[in-house]
Amino acid sequence: MEEEGLREGSSHGGTPDPTRQPSSSSTGRVRARSDPFLIACRCFSVITSLAAILCIAVNVLSAVRSFKNGYDVFDGIFRCYAVVIAMFVVVAETEWGVIMRFWKVLEYWAGRGMLQIFVAVMTRAYPEYLRNRQELFLLQSIASYLLLACGVVYVISGIFCIGMVTRARKQKELSREQAIKDLEELERRREELEELLLPDEA
Repeated sequence: MEEEGLREGSSHGGTPDPTRQPSSSSTGRVRARSDPFLIACRCFSVITSLAAILCIAVNVLSAVRSFKNGYDVFDGIFRCYAVVIAMFVVVAETEWGVIMRFWKVLEYWAGRGMLQIFVAVMTRAYPEYLRNRQELFLLQSIASYLLLACGVVYVISGIFCIGMVTRARKQKELSREQAIKDLEELERRREELEELLLPDEA
């Protein structure tokens, strides 16, 4: 009788497997669901980062040309400052916690957009000496106008509080991901406890 009871208990202990499967599948469904608005914001952030990196490349080439040919040392120093500030633009798009902690203004889209516009203006400044270098002049124009457009979009979006909506949605997404991780940990712990409750097979 005891053996039959153990068999019945083991058979009942095996029944939670199909019941756990919907919970894991539901967890997968929750994880697969993503916010299209945040995806669009991330894509735009990538475009902005690429525009800033292009500005960095243009300013580095211009600085090397200024220092190498002795054309204008002051312009070379100016380009070095533009490179440093453009690096801040790229780092701001990654939303690195260390930078955001010390540069709170970069959390707001209007402030981030004004910084991008400033870098675009610095990149486009003093174009006269590049007239004989059409390829570099064209690259400078593309980089500066592209980053300028991104900055204008950021400023307008910041005025309409789009950045605030984005931060709220990101916080909600992080909370959902943490809840999914906690649920998976509970499911794993539940499986371990059920294995301990099952009788050892001889």
